[in-house]
Amino acid sequence: MERETLEFDVVFVGAGPANLSGALHLSQLVKQHNESVASGVTKSESLGDVEICVIEKGATIGAHILSGAVMDPRALRELMPDFVEQGAPLESPVKEDFFLYLTEKHAIRSPITPPPLKNHGYYIVSLNRLTAWLGEKCEEAGINIFPEFPGAAMLYDEDDRVIGVRTGDKGIDKEGKQRANYEPGVDLHAKVTVLGEGPRGSLTKQLVERLGLDEGREPQVYSVGIKELWELPDDRYPAGRVTHTLGFPSDSRTYGGGWIYGMQNNILNIGYVTGLDYRDPLLDPHAEFQRYKTHPFIARLLEGGKLMRYGAKTIAAGGYFAIPQTYADGVLLVGDCAGLLNSQRLKGIHSAIKSGMLAAETIFDAMIARDYSAKRLQSYETRVNDSWIIPELKKVRNFHAGFKHGRWLGMVNTGLQFVTGGRSWGLFDRDKAQPGHTEMQKLSAFGYRGDDIEQRYNGLKFDGKLTFNKLTDVYHAAVGHDEDQPAHLHVLDTNICSTRCAEEYGNPCQRFCPAAVYEIVEDGANGKRRLQINFSNCVHCKTCDIMDPYQIINWVTPEGGGGPDYKGM
Repeated sequence: MERETLEFDVVFVGAGPANLSGALHLSQLVKQHNESVASGVTKSESLGDVEICVIEKGATIGAHILSGAVMDPRALRELMPDFVEQGAPLESPVKEDFFLYLTEKHAIRSPITPPPLKNHGYYIVSLNRLTAWLGEKCEEAGINIFPEFPGAAMLYDEDDRVIGVRTGDKGIDKEGKQRANYEPGVDLHAKVTVLGEGPRGSLTKQLVERLGLDEGREPQVYSVGIKELWELPDDRYPAGRVTHTLGFPSDSRTYGGGWIYGMQNNILNIGYVTGLDYRDPLLDPHAEFQRYKTHPFIARLLEGGKLMRYGAKTIAAGGYFAIPQTYADGVLLVGDCAGLLNSQRLKGIHSAIKSGMLAAETIFDAMIARDYSAKRLQSYETRVNDSWIIPELKKVRNFHAGFKHGRWLGMVNTGLQFVTGGRSWGLFDRDKAQPGHTEMQKLSAFGYRGDDIEQRYNGLKFDGKLTFNKLTDVYHAAVGHDEDQPAHLHVLDTNICSTRCAEEYGNPCQRFCPAAVYEIVEDGANGKRRLQINFSNCVHCKTCDIMDPYQIINWVTPEGGGGPDYKGM
């Protein structure tokens, strides 16, 4: 097939805060260098017009960006010292912090806010709006930004050096045939490709496996955050108030916790995180969040309010020990692709922005040297190690793993880490670290039978006022996919679904997906049950790719422009 080839100096895959900050910083470095050469201050060659490209699978910049979010402004201030004066869309500075332990009926306020959850000097933000604003700054700097262009495949030369990325084809029908509007994907060649796809990026997954970038590292583990925006009838929860909760509805063996953030105009940002290393195959992260809202404290807070928006996103929570090699010939990994989130603080925006800046500085030096090899790009890893990113992550390096033995030992471990600078005191064996999906136990381990497989949530009712089923929530995520396209959720062996998985785990894909994508239905033709994939519901959270116990679900990019629209989230 004939494909158009476009040549760039640098291609950034994914328009998140890491890549947009990296592209903007690189543009500034090149401009400063060229001006310095022109004025005679620097005795070097001008780099000339450096072509920088950012591609994004969403319909607009920010459409697929979702976070809590309370932002540590440290990195944004380094990128743009006058970000407030330049009009960064900040909801509110954090004005007060609360930490609650929830029992089934009561909310117990801690007299002391745990140090990792103190947010003085930080800002509540809509990451969707902040990302869109960064995109505008990039466009003003002359950077090429192409929404609706998903990165579908990495491009390599004969020596496995990354030479760019291929974007997805458009106009393929669900049978795999070309429609009248067919457009083949474009091959974008670049000296350096920067992957900033977020957690479990599809290209990153391919790259890491092909080049062995995770050799000697622990497997990455994940959580999933599920979030709603509510409009309250009054100012009962003021802008700038931050509350984090522990306890209900998670059982003591399951990692989980909630957040409540006050935004402008009586908008409440509320969500719940569930660790994707849970044991009970009947657990449903969406149902956990809906139960969370039935707690008397939460229900009173939301009374009279109106659901506005919904979203879900996975979180790379493995931390320091799970960071892969972040460089190779012609390629760098930034942000959540590199696993740089601090799961104890529930913060990754600042480290994403900083990693993008450090990638830009590495690429700039490579341009001066005209050398884009792994040996040259290795300085990116050195920069990350020498910055404040790695020291911050080392101090909490055993946080998530500490909850492997349950909530109470996890809390003890958290306290010890704060005192000891990250040491674990032998609470667990790091040599036996496993991917989160391996923790899921079979139905038989819990004594579940086929006729009571839904018993975990039998008491949960979706009333359409406080609690909502998945399809209603998906509607509030403004999800849109052209249904006449191939499903982007590839199940490699559907026979497993109707046999082994049904018997051993009760088809947990129906539960761990927060968007009702997977459904086991009766096949009228032969009377058997089969898997139905409602891919048009997908919110691009990647939970299925992560949590499937057989690892037979492969999430690939759909046609560009599809997916959620997280406006204001």
